[in-house]
Amino acid sequence: MREVDVIGVRVEMPSNQPIVLLREVAGERYLPIWIGAVEATAIAFAQQGVTPPRPLTHDLMRNVLEATGQSLDEVRITEVKDNIFYAMLVFASGAQVEARPSDSIALALRTGSRIVCSEAVLDEAGLAVPAEQEDEVERFREFLDHVTPDDFEESGEDRA
Repeated sequence: MREVDVIGVRVEMPSNQPIVLLREVAGERYLPIWIGAVEATAIAFAQQGVTPPRPLTHDLMRNVLEATGQSLDEVRITEVKDNIFYAMLVFASGAQVEARPSDSIALALRTGSRIVCSEAVLDEAGLAVPAEQEDEVERFREFLDHVTPDDFEESGEDRA
């Protein structure tokens, strides 16, 4: 498993399909995952530190974990099959719960939990951007604003 950071959420035009972009912490690969609008908003809110007047679903889950004394150790993006990404929530108690990557990422951002991705998923769906080309990351982000789902046909999709 490789640790990844959440770079952000972008919207693909013209279909307005959101993408969450992850980056290997100790590597040069990026992982785009197509997600739903609600999850994109939840991820963006967490990254921006926005606290809604009433808890959203991911805030509620964090609150339930805190109230019951549970903690989320890490989120694992485990596989991609038939263009669908899969994730696992791993709790301090040892319990593991399957979840969509988008929901898992939104929860991890709220709990400060580590996000890791299997090497196989990064090999299959990751896009390499060498460290010495970090100045090109901004162009990559601009690329995401204009890419279509068909461009990542083999990369997969986070579907319910």
